[in-house]
Amino acid sequence: MVSKSGFALKALQWFVRGIQFLSCAVVLALFSYFLAVASQHKFNIPVWSKAVEGISGIGVIYTLAGLLLLCCVAGHPFASAVAIILDIAFVGAFIYVAQANRGGASSCTNTVDTFFGTRPAADRLGSGLPTYRQICQIHKAVLAVSIIAIGFFLISAFLEVVLVRHRRKEHRFGPSPANNYTSGYGKRRGLFGLFRRRKTSEEEAINPNLLPEHTHPEQVRPSYNTDATNGTTPYPKYGESGFQHDGQVAYPEGSSHPSTGHEYGYAR
Repeated sequence: MVSKSGFALKALQWFVRGIQFLSCAVVLALFSYFLAVASQHKFNIPVWSKAVEGISGIGVIYTLAGLLLLCCVAGHPFASAVAIILDIAFVGAFIYVAQANRGGASSCTNTVDTFFGTRPAADRLGSGLPTYRQICQIHKAVLAVSIIAIGFFLISAFLEVVLVRHRRKEHRFGPSPANNYTSGYGKRRGLFGLFRRRKTSEEEAINPNLLPEHTHPEQVRPSYNTDATNGTTPYPKYGESGFQHDGQVAYPEGSSHPSTGHEYGYAR
């Protein structure tokens, strides 16, 4: 079960990828129109326009794959590392797209610099074709979309880092009773949690997984259950005078053999 914060991060990343997809699609569509008009009316096709077409086409494929795979691989370290590298690469690529369409930064009046060359804004490409002023306005749109794409590719790279950190935090702290055994991590203390007693540093240092310490010899006191073991009455050892077995003295003093009628200290 996905936590609320994880779902929110994925939804935000999905929105960012959607903006990137639309930006790439707009650039691809406009430059496809330029290339189609140029090829049909025998205009010279600049090399940089092919680069812009390729960047926007690859961007459409990448962002579409990101939208489809976001629910499956979001937060995985390897997938996020690849996404971050590609996002940074597309930041540089769309900087090039914006620079190539810098002619759209002008007011699109008087003389304009466009895909089809530098001409007065009032001139027309041909019969039934747009004017150079309209072409300049298309460059202005591509420039604006490129700047938007640069910003959102930077945001998506940052969100990939956040998704990885969030996924690792979920694996580190959940599931547990604090999060109702879901995949999220424990809930915050809340307003009433501020009045609860916090653990001291000594309590936090105790490892709950440690086994209890065994008893040391100096911690064991002698037994006082009988008089024979409390140390007040010494008892004879084997071979000493007074040593008995079953109430019979084994070797009485003054004799090394048992008396008549007995066998080695055992009563009949």
